[in-house]
Amino acid sequence: MSVLERERSVASWGYNRWLIPPAALAVHLSIGQAYATSVYKNSLVAHFDAGQTQIGVIFSIAIVMLGLSAALGGTWVEHNGPRKAMFVAAVFWSGGFLVGALGIATSQLWLVYLGYGVLGGIGLGIGYISPVSTLMKWFPDRPGLATGMAIMGFGGGALVASPVSNQLMALYDPAYDSTSPGSVASGDALVGLFATLGIGYFALMMMGVLLVRVPPKGWRPAGYDPASDNRAPVAGSEGVSADNALRTPQFWLLWTVLFTNVTAGIGILEHASPLLQDFFRDASGTSAVTAAAAGGFVGVLSLFNMAGRFVWSSTSDVVGRKPIYAFYLGVGAILYILMATLGGSSTIVFVATAGIIISFYGGGFATVPAYLRDLFGTYEVGAIHGRLLTAWSAAGIAGPLIVNAFLDAQGDPGTLTRDAYQAPLFTMVGLLVVGFTANLLIRRVNARFYEPAEEEPAAAGAAEGAAAAAPESSGPAAERSRLLLLVVSWTIVAVLLGYAVISVTSTASRLFTG
Repeated sequence: MSVLERERSVASWGYNRWLIPPAALAVHLSIGQAYATSVYKNSLVAHFDAGQTQIGVIFSIAIVMLGLSAALGGTWVEHNGPRKAMFVAAVFWSGGFLVGALGIATSQLWLVYLGYGVLGGIGLGIGYISPVSTLMKWFPDRPGLATGMAIMGFGGGALVASPVSNQLMALYDPAYDSTSPGSVASGDALVGLFATLGIGYFALMMMGVLLVRVPPKGWRPAGYDPASDNRAPVAGSEGVSADNALRTPQFWLLWTVLFTNVTAGIGILEHASPLLQDFFRDASGTSAVTAAAAGGFVGVLSLFNMAGRFVWSSTSDVVGRKPIYAFYLGVGAILYILMATLGGSSTIVFVATAGIIISFYGGGFATVPAYLRDLFGTYEVGAIHGRLLTAWSAAGIAGPLIVNAFLDAQGDPGTLTRDAYQAPLFTMVGLLVVGFTANLLIRRVNARFYEPAEEEPAAAGAAEGAAAAAPESSGPAAERSRLLLLVVSWTIVAVLLGYAVISVTSTASRLFTG
């Protein structure tokens, strides 16, 4: 039997559940690189002698494939377990970089589309959802905390990848200077970058594959009583299947909630740097905010985005998922109104308002798996999560279209002022009100949609799997080994996250010194 099979990944009863978050973080820190593609975009444009749009298609393909693979592969992930799914994600994600490197080396752009776009996009989708349901099964008492830790890694992955990519390109091409706006890396440097990232990410993701386990049937954390958890599934069942979830109004209401929250956040993220400069541009066309300071603003938003994923999702364990989304959407709408009306009065007010809005954007991503668990149980929550992420794909299209359509009608980039943003900002307010209303309408799922407990995927053989894994829990040597694994794995992810925070803090400081 393959070590990747679900039955072989069932943990012993003594397995430390705190080994699961670093396993999830190893995957999410890797695939989070997807949001750092702008670092080498201009170098790809120069190498292929292509337009910005042609190169931008690479990222677009990857995001489309993320949505498709998460939606279509979610049930497969649930039935085959996290270890096999994370391994498949590692192969596709890393393989995408290697195929992309081949495309760069041979100057064939279609191979980069195939590699990073298609193969890498599949790795993105499978990798994004594969650890989430497992975390919630290990942390039924704190599902928001668990998913917040993992999805914080996705935000942190881009913050790690950006400086690392610049350093690698400078290593492979000494003439490249990331601080010079017109500097581009050579084709050979790009090949080295893609190959190095592919190999490095495979190694990091394999750490997650080796650490991840599913809890043995009947396991629960000490002190946790499902009967006292009013957010647990209906008694006598494990939850709702992915197919049945699509038949419930709750799924589509939550889809609307996620869509509106993400669309509103992207409205700021996509235009972060010019947004700040335009808001403080006078009638003569001169902005009080320098380009360096605007770059620092992007760094500040990145910090708020990453922090919001952990802080707000963890808070939802205390206040509940429905109230926290009411907070995201209701307060978010108020903050957008403040930004539109008072944002131009002070850079401090503007930056603080935008930062809180973006923290809600990140928190919305991190909290939604726990919200799904509350509504549908853990039976096929990973598959349901995958299908819900189509709201992300739709928002990724709608958000930029809404903002760009309004701004294009107002004038050329570099000449816009605060007035040009009134219409898109108030449109975001309207969207958030729609999301707020949809959230208010969400009720507990009718019991008729739930599956009997004995129909849990791959429950058969779980006892044998646990028995097979039992030797790992016996003896002081095993305990010392497990403790060493815990320390090493958390140290690795802590170093990466710490590096991300230090790097982005350095960038954010330009807001005050630029």
